[in-house]
Amino acid sequence: MTALPRTLVVRLDSAGDVLLAGPAIRAVAAGSSHTALLCGPLGEAAAHLLPGVDEILVHDAPWVGLRPPPVDRDVTEALVGRLAAGRFDRALILTSFHQSPLPAALLLKLAGDVWTAADCVDYPGALLDLRHRRAPDRHEAEAALDLVRAAGYGLPPGDDGRLRVLPPPDTSGLTGSGPYVVLHPGAAVPARAWSAPRAARAAAALAAAGHRVVVTGGPDERELTAEVAGGHGLDLGGRTDLRRLAGVLAGARAAVVGNTGPAHLAAAVGTPVASVFAPVVPAGRWAPYGVPHVVLGDQRAPCADSRARQCPVPGHPCLDGIPDAELLAAVAELTGRRPHIDRGPARAGGHRRPPPVGAAELPTDDRGATV
Repeated sequence: MTALPRTLVVRLDSAGDVLLAGPAIRAVAAGSSHTALLCGPLGEAAAHLLPGVDEILVHDAPWVGLRPPPVDRDVTEALVGRLAAGRFDRALILTSFHQSPLPAALLLKLAGDVWTAADCVDYPGALLDLRHRRAPDRHEAEAALDLVRAAGYGLPPGDDGRLRVLPPPDTSGLTGSGPYVVLHPGAAVPARAWSAPRAARAAAALAAAGHRVVVTGGPDERELTAEVAGGHGLDLGGRTDLRRLAGVLAGARAAVVGNTGPAHLAAAVGTPVASVFAPVVPAGRWAPYGVPHVVLGDQRAPCADSRARQCPVPGHPCLDGIPDAELLAAVAELTGRRPHIDRGPARAGGHRRPPPVGAAELPTDDRGATV
């Protein structure tokens, strides 16, 4: 019997990207004796939430990210040494549709001529053993699964291919009892978020419609979450790490969130998403995956496909122009599909299994995103 390989998966982006790689990583783990994940510092917290990962390596790559570090020979040689020490038989480099896998492929070859596969448009020379062609407009989670399947890995029996994380903690001590809707107003890319005043009006509208609103955000977003929550919502800004945020999202009837990591975290715990989605990147590649969702925002706005980080159109009309009535209709539809379930102390740490991929998805003009 042939021994299963030691396999390295590379996904050097943010938390949302790492979460989207989860189904592909589970497929790799099902066909490997040891599965390692090489991620960037922004993706490390998400990496710790993924089932199937035996080892996590972290590298701040100078060819990835919004604020990449300078190229450093010592740092690069140290990474090559760590990869060589891992004695990996195979490696799969997962990238977004606009990224190149070739810098990572070169380092893997220097680390020991590891058999390497990736989606690649550019000529790879001797750097790739499997040069895979991504299907046009493929969702990021599906594109990753396509690649690992082409490399010979498949999801194990009973795995529906949805996003998934390890069971989150019970966070009812933070949220209180009773049903609620999460509003996450921030995003790493400003063009992909509501302005603070518009998010605050959304919180007020949700509260007026009878929803209990829980506002979430990171430690550097406390000022934002305080303004958005105002007198209309519970402010949890800075009070949750990614694991606790998973718990808060798991307990919500729906999440209202932009094109950012928490949208994919909500999908990973089975929570429907009202996706406040700016069209600066293609919506069809980045939707909340495999959960009921509605994409809100003008997908034909002048900024479409511009990949702008700051909104190039005065007034941010693609998102700030979303009417309250449209938001409330989306949330009403989503919460109607997910009755509140009291998890209670006996359910602490429990994980609700969401429906299969594609089941009960709401019809939309497009599907949404993250970076």
